[in-house]
Amino acid sequence: MQVARLIIADPLPIVAEGMRSWLKDHPRYVVAGEVRSGTELLAALDTASYDLVVMEVSLPEMDGIDTMRAIRKRHPQQRVLAFSDLMEIEYINSMLIEGSIGYLSKGCGPMELRFALAQVLAGDRYLSDAAARAVEQGYAHTTKHPGGAYIGLTSREREIIRMVAQERTNEEIATTLFISVDTVKSHRRQLMTKLNVRNSAGLVRYALGRRWV
Repeated sequence: MQVARLIIADPLPIVAEGMRSWLKDHPRYVVAGEVRSGTELLAALDTASYDLVVMEVSLPEMDGIDTMRAIRKRHPQQRVLAFSDLMEIEYINSMLIEGSIGYLSKGCGPMELRFALAQVLAGDRYLSDAAARAVEQGYAHTTKHPGGAYIGLTSREREIIRMVAQERTNEEIATTLFISVDTVKSHRRQLMTKLNVRNSAGLVRYALGRRWV
């Protein structure tokens, strides 16, 4: 039996440790690597071969969706299984469209983990029940396409929301992004309209809820 090499991308070391524990008695799987961020994962994939990436969607430096996009461009044959407790449709939708072969809830147990690994390594999609329900509620009707806007927000808008959540002033944001203060204010107004929030506090809650800061 060929052993499948897994690499775990998660900011918490305990996740890889837990997966090793769950798989230690299984002859088919080995956790051959672990990284803490999307940039570390891309570097690892450039230098070594893995049968499957098991990746948290909420990653520092480069989040899981942007990392998935980069993997699809640089390593188009690489299989990736999203492994997260973020079960909103916006994450599941984006990960699947960008190329993830499945979406597994971190609330799973050892049996479901092993079943999910077997499915995706065989080339089949696997969705946890919560992910499948989210897909049924909207994924099939989306107009999003690979490389398209991330849950309706541009990269610049995401940068600005992160900076607002970090309590950066309009002037600081403008200086960092090399744009005018008026442009920053315009972006903030458009974001509040797009996200249906009334003020900057709403933008902060949005960013925190999605673990962008």
